[in-house]
Amino acid sequence: MLKIHTAQYRYSGPNRLDITIKGQDPVGKVFAPTWDMVLAYKKGNLKKASYTLLYSKLMKKSRKENPEIWKKILKKKRITFVCFCKAGTFCHRVLLAEMFGKAGKGRYLGERKNNGRI
Repeated sequence: MLKIHTAQYRYSGPNRLDITIKGQDPVGKVFAPTWDMVLAYKKGNLKKASYTLLYSKLMKKSRKENPEIWKKILKKKRITFVCFCKAGTFCHRVLLAEMFGKAGKGRYLGERKNNGRI
């Protein structure tokens, strides 16, 4: 079963996957929110519940359009989703980790510190 961690962007340890909209990793882009979502949330025009619903719908679409990438992630033993949000705040990296866990496809083990330890 996939072991899932989350971390802030500066985490550079093993199994790091940048899932930011700014990211250059083509695999990570499959899990990134849209610019509209990010900007609306930052401006206070999109509440957590609405963001969560939109992100869930976006990930369902992503899974249909990119099944090979989702399978590639699920075959890994461990992954760490990273983005710019501060640890302990509302963030799509945690939403994604929880999605994998709820689907029975992985186990979310929490936030990593920058040195690679939880």
